[in-house]
Amino acid sequence: MKIVLMADNRKIELLVNFCIAYKTLLAKHQLISVYNTAKHLKAAVDIEVSGLSVDYSSGIEQLAARAQFNEIDCVILLKDGRDELNAYSRDLLNVCDQNNIPYATNLATAEILVLAIDRGDLDYREWVKDNHF
Repeated sequence: MKIVLMADNRKIELLVNFCIAYKTLLAKHQLISVYNTAKHLKAAVDIEVSGLSVDYSSGIEQLAARAQFNEIDCVILLKDGRDELNAYSRDLLNVCDQNNIPYATNLATAEILVLAIDRGDLDYREWVKDNHF
């Protein structure tokens, strides 16, 4: 599975703690993020995370493009409920909705999502990719 890991600035530490807690599960999958978040996760958690473009907005645009073609399987985007999502993050989640790519925007749904992946509940994503839906 290709899992996108991202967080609003105020939720980066929460994402780090989440990755520490689920390091064993996450290490089985290909992890993707924007460059700075990937760098931070590699240093703090010691997991392999592919980092996209240095520029945050173009990194999210790249992720949205990948989602459009079902090249990612799920998104964990821990957002700060006090702030509105920026246009780029909103676009990414909209593409996920259009392509039935599950995403989590808070810790509770992120935990449910990674546990579902571990159980095999999202194995249908391989079928979707193989059949080009």
